[in-house]
Amino acid sequence: MINIIPVDSKARQKKMVEFQFELYKDCPQWVPPFKQDIYMMMNKKKHPFYDHSISDQFLAEKDGKIVGRIAALLNRPFNAYHHTNDAEFYLFDCINDQEVANALFDKVAEWAKEHGMNRLVGPKGYGPLDGYGIQIMGQEHRAMMNMLNYNYIYYKDLVESYGFEKEVDFVSSYLKPEQFVLPEKVNRAAELALKRGRFEVKSFKTKKEMREWVSKIAEAYNSAFVNNWEYYPLSEKEIKMVIDNVIAIVQPETLFVLLKEGKVVGFELPFPDISAAMQKNKGKLGPIEIIRLMREIKKTDWFDFNGIGFLPEAKGFGGNAIFYKLVSNIVLENPQYKHIELSQVAETAKEMRQDLANLGVQFYKNHRVYKKNL
Repeated sequence: MINIIPVDSKARQKKMVEFQFELYKDCPQWVPPFKQDIYMMMNKKKHPFYDHSISDQFLAEKDGKIVGRIAALLNRPFNAYHHTNDAEFYLFDCINDQEVANALFDKVAEWAKEHGMNRLVGPKGYGPLDGYGIQIMGQEHRAMMNMLNYNYIYYKDLVESYGFEKEVDFVSSYLKPEQFVLPEKVNRAAELALKRGRFEVKSFKTKKEMREWVSKIAEAYNSAFVNNWEYYPLSEKEIKMVIDNVIAIVQPETLFVLLKEGKVVGFELPFPDISAAMQKNKGKLGPIEIIRLMREIKKTDWFDFNGIGFLPEAKGFGGNAIFYKLVSNIVLENPQYKHIELSQVAETAKEMRQDLANLGVQFYKNHRVYKKNL
């Protein structure tokens, strides 16, 4: 018999966190999240998601053993912006047992209907840095830090057998620097736009300087993705959480923003990949683990671009061409990096997807967000 248990105590929160670590302990591609991040997702007093929305978490127990987990979310700003009545699920992990998966999804569906929702969508988390979707392709590759979900391939069958259908795919791309050639027409467009003085490129030397630009970058961040499937207007506290997490590992020399008449109209969030250190840290984040992460920043040969965004003012005037030229400079001028990933671009971001295809990237991972009418 399967029992679904609400996560309503610290002891059960610990079981919620530890179950994933037990399930993936022998998987070399899995990158353990920071345990404190998962605890924060369940903290209704501190996580900014709970300022405007609600969420509960549940465990599945079979024969006295925890065999699955899931979170149910209702994101009110998202629903208001998109005129939907969606509930979401997240933190879904499960043994390869359809009966267990069905019990977890039944509970979330029941929760959603109790709150007046008519559709269930997911995986979709508590903020924009939480990875989207069930991974349906590329399990042989290591996960990119904790920015993307990683799951066993059988998750796809568990979800689809329950009756979920595709909502949207997010693809991640791979690029080897030595194989990257910026198309000449893009290079010319970038040079012409810069020559005409329509845009200015702002680069950074220190993290202090980066912090001084946080508010301007945050304003652009909250405007750049308004047409994206996953967008909703972030609160000031949510933006601060994003920026604090980003600044922790972004290196100033790889960050730049695009300005037009002094306004930020384009940006990219570049990350040296610290996955190897995160695997060694096993979810911990004490002084020793932080030192290990800092060392990994300096020696990793993987680099990730996540969150490339343009405002409409940057498009059609060569702004995006400048941006791709600057990205190519990072790729080609930093011999430390041998592997480049561009993480999770939604298929609804058609311009971006086409730009990436023109740059010759290899689409090598796919994460699928699912939907089900209730």
